[in-house]
Amino acid sequence: MKNTFISIIFACLSLLFCLSIVKFPVLAQSSTEEITLAIGEEYASTGYQEETLEGKIVSLTGQRRITTSNQTKEQLYQQLEIQITKGSQKGKVINLESGDIYQGSNTLYKVGDEIVISYAVDSAGSETYFISDYVRRTPLLVLFLIFVLITVIIGKWKGLSSILGMGVSFVVIIKFILPSIYQGSDPVTVAILGSLAIIPVTFFLSHGVNRKTFVAVLGTLISLIATGILATIFVEATKLTGFASEEAGFLNVFKEGTINIKGLLLAGMIIGVLGVLDDITISQSAIVQELKLANPQLKSKELYSKAMSVGKDHIASMVNTLILVYTGAALPLLLLFVDNPKPFTELINYEIIADEIVRTLVGSIGLVMAVPITTFIASYSISNYSKKI
Repeated sequence: MKNTFISIIFACLSLLFCLSIVKFPVLAQSSTEEITLAIGEEYASTGYQEETLEGKIVSLTGQRRITTSNQTKEQLYQQLEIQITKGSQKGKVINLESGDIYQGSNTLYKVGDEIVISYAVDSAGSETYFISDYVRRTPLLVLFLIFVLITVIIGKWKGLSSILGMGVSFVVIIKFILPSIYQGSDPVTVAILGSLAIIPVTFFLSHGVNRKTFVAVLGTLISLIATGILATIFVEATKLTGFASEEAGFLNVFKEGTINIKGLLLAGMIIGVLGVLDDITISQSAIVQELKLANPQLKSKELYSKAMSVGKDHIASMVNTLILVYTGAALPLLLLFVDNPKPFTELINYEIIADEIVRTLVGSIGLVMAVPITTFIASYSISNYSKKI
């Protein structure tokens, strides 16, 4: 318990120190509010108003399969009775149709479903309602609570402190990294500064204030810098622009080119590999420490050799894990190239594919380098101390 409180205090001091050397930006609320107000004034001047409502399906007044005018296959058609639960129309009951026009995916609605409704009024006073999405907050909250409960039950104080560390990471990303990039700061610089705040705080909260954690922090920082340099070199070498995704294009148009999209791609690679580095560096540091405790006579060279034997297995499993994670995230994209008549050498040349290849390989190289770097630092440092750390 005492060590946990010390870790929390030390982590808080680390966070305050990191933030003191970083110019913490004011959230981009003002600019966002100005844009929202400007849009609202433009709509008001034309007599057009729109609002996002929420509602609950209370009954199905009709359901059958129909064929719309612009397709040959049948799709599900539903008549829904919906009660508005949030917004200016709260309490009002409306009737909407689903499936009366062609949709790529035909959604089956059920009684009790909570939905998001786009509501608009034109200059003539004509109202339009359109189901745009589901309300997902409740299941997301339940899933998060299950995660917290299981983590605390199994991990005890370490589990709780790791959740606090996750909260710190979330705050740094939401309150510093995203607003800074949104306001036009260099994404790579912001990602590095944000990492300098995230790494020590989360490590000390999760693993305590000890030599093992200090070694892991140092190994992570060095590996992260090496990964950033490697990412910069090969993003330039492969001529990646960062515009492979539609989101990047929309963002560039919305912000009128004030955001460095290529830098945003690099920042994403740095932040993406940061979370996995935690696992590798703390594991290698802990392995060296346990080897030294088991046999205090081991020298730094012997510690390094024995720890690297385990580290090689760690490398094999972690690289495979990272590739599978990236593949899973890009699965819809990869399916588009199944049975494609174009040759493989041409397919991988598309930026949208090259982007994922560079991201995966740079991240994997960073993880591989983290093993010998951290093991070397830990072996040199811990070999000089035979007492428990």
